[in-house]
Amino acid sequence: MADAIEARLSALIATLEPSERRALTKDIARRLRESQAKRIAAQQNPDGSAYEPRKPRLRKKKGSVRRTMFAKLRTAKYLKTEATPEAATVTFTAQAQRIARIHQFGLRDRIGALTVKYPERQLLGFTDLEIEMVEQAMMERLSHT
Repeated sequence: MADAIEARLSALIATLEPSERRALTKDIARRLRESQAKRIAAQQNPDGSAYEPRKPRLRKKKGSVRRTMFAKLRTAKYLKTEATPEAATVTFTAQAQRIARIHQFGLRDRIGALTVKYPERQLLGFTDLEIEMVEQAMMERLSHT
């Protein structure tokens, strides 16, 4: 059943002009970026589980303020969209990709002389609601044509 619907949607999308397909993918990419940023702010993996919390610090500087994780990464400055007639992409800028990749896959990183293993915190990924949102955006766009 789902394959039949997907085949019909693909056929309908193929009938759109390249400019209309690009507008569709641009809208989808924008919505995905907003959704991903909200999920990162809520510190949740795409499956709904919470991020593993930070390790406690041994010493705290007096008067220091701790921000939530990834406060800058989720801004539009670092979380970018790209849309072509064939695809919609949400990615991090070149400056932020190294940090995002380390956390996304739970890799090791050097901080000064220390090597630290970070827990896996999936920054980008599809939730069930985002998949439904993409399908809804496609249906809205196709119903207008």
